[in-house]
Amino acid sequence: MLASWYDAQGPAADVLHVGELPDPVPGPGEVRVRVTVSGVNPGDTKKRRGWLGSSMPFPRVIPHSDGAGVIDAVGAGVDVHRVGQRVWVYGAQSYRPFGTAAQYTVVPDHQAVPLPDHLSDELGASLGIPGITAHRTVFADGPVDGQLVLVHGVLGGVGSLAAQIAHWAGATVIATVRRTADLDHVDPAVAHAIALDTGEPAAAIRSYAPRGVDRIIEVALSDNADLDNAVAANNAVIAAYATRADRTEIPFWPLLFNNVTLRLLGSDDFPAEAKRQAARDLTSAAAVGALTVAVGDRHPLDDITEAHDRVDAGGGHGRILVTIPQ
Repeated sequence: MLASWYDAQGPAADVLHVGELPDPVPGPGEVRVRVTVSGVNPGDTKKRRGWLGSSMPFPRVIPHSDGAGVIDAVGAGVDVHRVGQRVWVYGAQSYRPFGTAAQYTVVPDHQAVPLPDHLSDELGASLGIPGITAHRTVFADGPVDGQLVLVHGVLGGVGSLAAQIAHWAGATVIATVRRTADLDHVDPAVAHAIALDTGEPAAAIRSYAPRGVDRIIEVALSDNADLDNAVAANNAVIAAYATRADRTEIPFWPLLFNNVTLRLLGSDDFPAEAKRQAARDLTSAAAVGALTVAVGDRHPLDDITEAHDRVDAGGGHGRILVTIPQ
């Protein structure tokens, strides 16, 4: 099969290769997917770079955990009727060496999720890490129907899906963007948008949530801790999946007196059933048109270095995808 891989960590241009590797064979309980589209996440490029001192988890890595395609072979114990089924894939390179940046990938049966025929491969390849992370930030502490949910960084991959899935589940969503110029990019049917460069973002948020917000979906805890404290309701939850300072300070005593829960979320290690429920809900929401994903750049597999560089540079608005030759 044609694939991209790296045998050592470093800059994309130095370590990523594209060439032929043996076709994988599904083992018991596994399926093989012929990949059409592979999604690139910041986590994929961080693993490749050795972020936070991480080392090579395997001697050779085919990157990317997310993708979409068609099941073409199954291992022992898997329903043979799955062959020919369109699917989206998550966790392909989570504690496994070979991800979706290849013509074939092998994953456990449940990690190949049926993709309804009217949904695109591009959408399917965009649901894995960002979608499951978004789902967990919204639902880890229970239903949100009737609650006020604040989503920071709503134009990002996780933030966009978190806002949409919370709205789908019955929450009133308030969402932030960095700049006033970005407000027009937020769908007013999904969320009330607030720009953080306004003079009083806390007052703007409180105008929609006078008693405070129940859930805060946080992409930059180090930047927003004081703002979150100012708008959190009593017993609120801050669900943080990222920060910009490794040793992040928080206003401890005000948050304590407000009985705020700080939940930290690392997507590779969510409970297995939480991932399965996320996959079910994401597919259901997408099937009825409640989830859309903005696609940014599409790169062919032989241009995967450029795709990684775009993600490392911030990616801009929209999902970065790699198309796999058939």
